[in-house]
Amino acid sequence: MSWDEIRKARRYLSREHGNTIKDWGGRLPIALIYPNSYYIGMSCLGIHALYRMLNSHSGIVCERVFWEKGRHRSTAFPMSLESQRPLPGFSLLMFSINYEIDYINVVNVLRASGIPPRAADRNEEYPLIIAGGPCVTTNPLPLSPLFDLMCIGEAEPILPKMMEIFIDGIGSNRDRIIEELSSLEGIYTPHYHQVKQVCRQWAKDLDSFPVASTVVTSDTELGSLYLIEVGRGCNWGCRFCMVSNIFSPVRFRSIGSLLDQAEEGLKYKKRLGLVGPAVTDHPQIEELVSRLRHRGANLSISSIRMKPLSPFLIQALAEGKSQSISFAPEAGSSQMRRTINKCISKEDILKAIDMTARAGIRQIKLYFMIGLPGERDEDIEDIIKITTEGKKIIDQIGSGTRVTVKLSPFVPKANTPFQRLPMAPLEILNYRLSIIKTGLQRQGIRVKGESPAWAEIQAIFARGNQDIAEVLLTMNESSLSNWRAAVDKHNIDVEFYAHQKWPADMTLPWDAIDAGRKKSHELE
Repeated sequence: MSWDEIRKARRYLSREHGNTIKDWGGRLPIALIYPNSYYIGMSCLGIHALYRMLNSHSGIVCERVFWEKGRHRSTAFPMSLESQRPLPGFSLLMFSINYEIDYINVVNVLRASGIPPRAADRNEEYPLIIAGGPCVTTNPLPLSPLFDLMCIGEAEPILPKMMEIFIDGIGSNRDRIIEELSSLEGIYTPHYHQVKQVCRQWAKDLDSFPVASTVVTSDTELGSLYLIEVGRGCNWGCRFCMVSNIFSPVRFRSIGSLLDQAEEGLKYKKRLGLVGPAVTDHPQIEELVSRLRHRGANLSISSIRMKPLSPFLIQALAEGKSQSISFAPEAGSSQMRRTINKCISKEDILKAIDMTARAGIRQIKLYFMIGLPGERDEDIEDIIKITTEGKKIIDQIGSGTRVTVKLSPFVPKANTPFQRLPMAPLEILNYRLSIIKTGLQRQGIRVKGESPAWAEIQAIFARGNQDIAEVLLTMNESSLSNWRAAVDKHNIDVEFYAHQKWPADMTLPWDAIDAGRKKSHELE
């Protein structure tokens, strides 16, 4: 036991509002694990929703667990935040996984806890271990040897029946519980034969499941905000993006439900963060923003489309002291935007920049992808040109608005129209990254680029099968050198998983999952 770890946990708890401390007596103890830091994890609304749902059940005690950066060097075991207990003391471990790179930390958490990471090596003395989250829904195969159960889809329609089986089965044989759970909709059991596809589950009425900041703290990436989920899904259909498939159909919360959540949030924070993949598509977005501003709320919105863009909305954000707005043109040329189905023009992009700068917003973040299918060097030059034109507009206005460009390599994801297409070679990505950085930084534009080497790892996890778990089990830290050594040891074909185009008749690793993707939309 590490007293430093205990003191750290208690410091976090002392600065929180809304955490739940329960007596363990007679209750099913569940560890809710986010395989990354508290700072990042507590900005994820999924953790808040699960924590609230589980602790609302009188027969359950749910406590949070995080994995801090550099934790693998510590000899202290991971422990829960609320009671500082080690993971083997829980009956059930539930991992919420949002990013492929966090797969490495899943193994680290288990190994550091003294729990065999491979499911086949665990017996009755160990907790049952479950995974869920967007990555698991799209392709559970790379993690499947590690977990007893995997949830495919949203938690709300899956958890209630699952928890009933767990509570009724306390003390029962683990294989019997797993077998019973395997009959539920949305449950993938890697070690049992799947007779039919597992269908992704989704909540039909979001108002029945309020999702907002259950635990309020300033010790997070978005600590200045009280977060409220506005909706799920997106109808725009960008071909690289999995949101329009795995969170379909598009659903929005009613304005009454959102205002009720805002009233609660304003007790803790003056700034509200409206969250969702297409917040500004809410059919009553202007009315919602107007009524929130009338209540004295300052606002931040997670996703703002450049078209259609409401002048009222931009002005309301500026008046509400929003310091930054993010837009995602994704590509510099009109040809590339057509390829990825991003239905905005150059004029739309420049108009959005102009409107935002005139409103007095202090920073505009522009998100672009590099290495998209069919991309040429000319398309990279167009990223530089359109960003430079945008900065000239800002300079003419004289608003002092800063421009930051964020670049991410295209990564083919399971259950998207681009799922069979290759990622660009690393040397091309690095070259194009350097071209953009050189071209924009001389204009005084800040550029942040995601590592192509780490994006390649993300691609392998995204399109991998169960063989990738052997690499994870070999690694002992999150480093490129460690990754490469593990890949070499297990003869993983990096080119095949990340950089090769897959034929249309090839069976996909994730074909056991019905995520709702329309095969007619797949591009070859």
